[in-house]
Parts: sequence; C-alpha cells; structure tokens
Amino acid sequence: MRKTTVIAALLATVAGSFGPRQEAHAQAPEPATPAEPADPDAGPPAEEPEAPFPPPAEEAPPSDATPAPTPAPGPADNSLFPSPASDAEGAKPPSEERPDARRAGAAVTLEDIFAEDWWSHARPIFEFHGYFRTRGEFFHNFALGRRDDPDYALYAQPTDNQYDTINGNMNGNAVGPFLCTADESDAPQDLAGGALKGCRSRTQSGANLRFRLSPELHISDNLRVLSQIDMLDNLVLGSTPEGYALAPALGGGYQVLPRSGYLPNGYLDNTQVPPASGINGLEDSVRVKRAWAEYTTPVGEVRFGRMPNNWGLGMLFNAGDGYDDDAQSTIDRIMFASGIKPLDLVIAGMWDFPNEGATTSAPYAGAQTYDRGQLDDVNQYGLIVMRNKSPELTKLELSRGNLVLNTGLYLTYRSQQLANDQAGTTGTNVPGQLPSSLANEGYARRGLSMWLPDLWIQFLYKKLRLEAEVAGVIGSAESLTVRANNAGDFLPGQDAERKIRQFGYAFELEQKLVEDRLRLRFKQGWASGDDDAFDPNTPGDLIPGAAETQVNDNTISTFRFNPSYRIDNILNRYILQRIQGTYYFNPGLDYDFTRDPNGQRLGGGVNIVWTRASEPVQTPGHSADLGLELGGSLYYQSKDGALNDDPAESGGFFAQLTYAVLFPLDGLGYQAVTKQELGVDTSAAQMVRLYLGVLF
Repeated sequence: MRKTTVIAALLATVAGSFGPRQEAHAQAPEPATPAEPADPDAGPPAEEPEAPFPPPAEEAPPSDATPAPTPAPGPADNSLFPSPASDAEGAKPPSEERPDARRAGAAVTLEDIFAEDWWSHARPIFEFHGYFRTRGEFFHNFALGRRDDPDYALYAQPTDNQYDTINGNMNGNAVGPFLCTADESDAPQDLAGGALKGCRSRTQSGANLRFRLSPELHISDNLRVLSQIDMLDNLVLGSTPEGYALAPALGGGYQVLPRSGYLPNGYLDNTQVPPASGINGLEDSVRVKRAWAEYTTPVGEVRFGRMPNNWGLGMLFNAGDGYDDDAQSTIDRIMFASGIKPLDLVIAGMWDFPNEGATTSAPYAGAQTYDRGQLDDVNQYGLIVMRNKSPELTKLELSRGNLVLNTGLYLTYRSQQLANDQAGTTGTNVPGQLPSSLANEGYARRGLSMWLPDLWIQFLYKKLRLEAEVAGVIGSAESLTVRANNAGDFLPGQDAERKIRQFGYAFELEQKLVEDRLRLRFKQGWASGDDDAFDPNTPGDLIPGAAETQVNDNTISTFRFNPSYRIDNILNRYILQRIQGTYYFNPGLDYDFTRDPNGQRLGGGVNIVWTRASEPVQTPGHSADLGLELGGSLYYQSKDGALNDDPAESGGFFAQLTYAVLFPLDGLGYQAVTKQELGVDTSAAQMVRLYLGVLF
C-alpha cells in the first residue's frame, strides 16, 4: 500500500543503490535509478528563494569575563520535523569541526544529530500497511441444476436442498431434508405418512471479513523486517456463536460438544466469540502468515525468512496481496540479489524450503525443532534474471514517446528422493511420531526431478500495455505412490514412473484513453489439459479427484493457474476453483465517471468471459464449450489525503458492487444419452457481491 509517514518519505530519499523496492512482477531488488538527464526543452531554473533566516553571526572570541547565568532550560524539542531557528543557530562553517555529544559524554537530542549521523542515532521506525474488508455474497444455482452426488459434485448443491441424484443414466438416491411445508416448498412428493415435503433451496448467501496488517520495521536505511498478519481471516459472519464448541474425536477429526443449559438451541446465542482452532473452529483469530528480513549491501540485497513469491502476471506464482485475493504463494527462502544498473539487470539466486518432512524437538518447553531426516526433503533452487526499468525512468521514457521493454526468466529446480505423504496415524508425518514408526513404516520412494521455467515479457508504449507470461512444469517421478515401502513399484514388469509435461500462458492487453478514465482490457490464456486423466467418481476430470489415475499413458499434463489469477466471478473462481485445463477469451472495460486528483473516483465496468476445455473428454459433457459469463460492477473510491500518493492505486474507503451471470454450455451439461433418457439439462448461475473495505 502507500507510505503513511514523513519518515517513509525520508527512507525512500536516502535509500542506497539497492534500496528495498516493491515490485509488482518479481521479488528481487533493482539497482538504483541514474540521475535523469536535463530536459533540453525546459526553461531556465527558478531563482533561489531567499533564506527565511539570516546566516548565523560569527562566534565571538573567548572572553575572561564572568559568563552570564544560564537561563532555565525550556521543554526539550523532540519534534520529528526540523526547526529552522535551531538549525540556523547550530550551523557552522565547513572548516570548523562540529561537536559530537557522544564523545563529550552528554545525552544526544535531535538537535545534535547531523544529516550524515541520522541513522546512527535514529530509532527503528514502524510502518503499517494493509486493509480491512467485508464481503457480502449471494450465490444462486452454482450447481447449475446438475443432480450429482454431493460428495463428488462439480459444485455441491446447498445442503438444505432436497433432490434425487443422477447415477450414470439412472436416477439415484434422495438427498436433502424433508422438513418443509407446502407453503415453503414446491417439491412434488410428500414424505410417506407425513405433512412435510422436501425443501427447495438453490441459494447460498453470507458474508466474511478479514483484517490484514503488514507491519514494516525499518531499523536503518538498508535493514528492515517485514511481516504479514491476518486477523479473523475470511471469517464467516455468524460462524462462532457463543453456544458452539468443538473437541477432538476419538476416531480422528472433531466432534461438536453438547450445548449448555443456558443455550440449548442456536436461536438463543446472543454474541460471537473469538475463533480458536479446535475449540470452536479450524483456524485461530490471529494468523502470522509471513515474516522475513531484507538487508542491502553495496553489492546486492539479502532476503531471508518466510516471504511472498510473486512473478510476472501471477499466473503460476502469485503473492495474493490484492484487496480481493484469497490464495497466496508464500515460500521459505534464503535469497541474494544483485544487478547491473546500466543494463537495468537484476540477477537473483534462491534456496527454498518447500517441504522438510517430519520434525522433532527435545522434550522441554521452548526447545528448538529440527528435521528428522534429509532424504525426504523437497529440495528447491531458483534463479531470476530480469531486466526491469525503474518506475521513474519508465515514466520518463513513455512521456518521450519511447517503447519500454521489461522481461525476465524465473527458473526453478525441484527434487525429492523419499517421501512421507500417506494418511493415517501409523508411520505418518504427525507430531510426536515414534522414530521407529517413521523409519519402518513411513517412507516411499519418490525419485522426483522437476523444472519450472517461467518467462515474463512486458511492452509499454504511451498508454498501451502488452504483457505475457509463459510457463511449464517439466519433469518425472519414479513413483507417485503414497503408501510406505513401495519397493513393489520397482519390480520387473511394473510401470510406476510418471512424466510431467504441463504448459500454460497468459496474455493481457490494456489501453488507457480519455485521460486514463477509460481502460480497455483484453485477456487470453491457455492451460494444457490431459485426455488420459480419469476419476470414476467425479463428473469430468478438470478438478483432480482423490481417485484420479492415468489411463493409456503415464504423462500428467493438466496445467493449473494460481487461484489468485482471476478473470471471472463464477465459473473459474468458484466452480472450477481456478483456470485449469482450459483456455479463455476475456474482453472488458472500466470507466471512471468522476475522478479527482486526490484519488476519489466513481466508476463502473463490464466483463465477458468465454471458457473452453483444452481436452473435451475432461468435461462432464465431453464438449469443449464450458460457459459464457457476463458481469458488471460499480465502484467508489474515497479520497484519503496523504494515504494515497498515487491516484492509480486504491486507498482509504473502497466499495464495489458486482453482478455476474453464467450460461453453462454443453461441456458443463450431461452427455447426450443422459439428456435424452432422463430429460435433464443445466441452467444459469447468478452471483451478487458487495465489497466494503478500508485500504491503507
């Protein structure tokens, strides 16, 4: 977000050649921007204004006279801002040595601190960024009228909706409550011997909130510690009433505890209580998601800790820091980055820790936790080579009508020899597991070797932006078995090896017109599919099921985008859960009806998305066309004064109302035989969302 204090501006001013930067396309620092050349068309420089105070008088020579009594000291001036009177009084000619209160043994005040000594005296400074949001949502018919088994549905029907499932070409079992009256339900059949009927409800609605805080501790101009903390993270409003409580169950998982005599029924709950994992929910009220440090040296920058992993358009690695994002790419990493400033080139190397396997610690409070074994670690190493012109030079080049090219390659290598991915309690990677159980019943041979190349390129010209990202996942695994001691996979005649060949790209075009108030957009992308992926329990194989296997070949080829790379509001965001095994065409526009220099604006937008499957056999209807989605939105951004120093960015109060409708096509419907014999088909889904937020 935006810098919120005068100190933040000072930080940006005194930062060195490799000062920390917030880049949208890579987690690597850049060399400092060279001084801009003088504009030959610029007019003569303005005259220097006269100093508001006269120069200090020359010091009087020493005198033997008795000094005058010292007046009583006034209140100490510890103001953050400079005092012109104090500065003028304390100024000395350059030839004279200035006093240093530290060497004199006296207390140091702000009046004693000179520019070059600022960071040797200044205390660490906190900056706070983040947002608070509340999202109210109304979903109608997201199941698209399909009558799938709720445990294996493309999108499950609301649990309070009664219907008969379809199993293949036949009607299946009745699902849902028979607890509604004739006035409340249009269900055709009554429960045998009773007056109540099956309930009808195709709607889901509710609201959720999140308070995200991203503190930054600036220790000096080249050293800082950053973090990200979520409070009430996506908490559903009304989900932790006072009478609801959980406890671990004997067979695993959790059980709901009996209510007290004061609150025997839910309608008596009068207050909400903080969520606590295992007590009344599955997540705690406060979740620390990231914490890392950045140290800048004359030759480059070191970053270490749990940090965001973002690259390019966010197609594969997406930090998920947008005001409406949910999923995130977060990595445990040690990283060093340097650059060649004349070429605007940044080179960074990373050592990552994606999965260490089982851990343990000594049996006393506060003991250090360490890795139990090395061969089950997922090892990962990365390299970034990127040319990215600084925002200041980019703005200058575009104002001169020049083309700006930014590009980079993010290359990752991942390997694993053994694995412990099995479920259960025996031999699994659970806290406190006996060493003998892990050693004898915990490991399977994985033999994984995988490369992830990701190329990003961006063209900027005046108000036009063309940007693309192309990525692949290429490798092989000797076995994907999760059961322990899988030596049988390597006997003669067995073919447990799996190849990984997944590819995808995303392309974006944006043209700004009418003083940047009109923004025309076009997005297009593709994710490879897999016509040999098969799960007998699910309708279609775009979403991977627990029983999914490979038939006919041993190559896994469905490419999946990061969930935070979004193009729509229903199909890819909720039903398919992300862009995976599909390709799409997405035109749209946004227009600010009113827009002020201070950031306040009122506007609206429209969005159209046509989605098709890369491999039609992966769809429920065995057809490429999945759906056509139309959407529109209205948004309002308030002015926020000093909080928003870039009107192009959101800050302060922000509200948005969005509506979308999805028309499912043949790929999301039933196959021809089922349609003909049972007379069933799909129907449209609709969504309304209200976003209220405060961004800072």
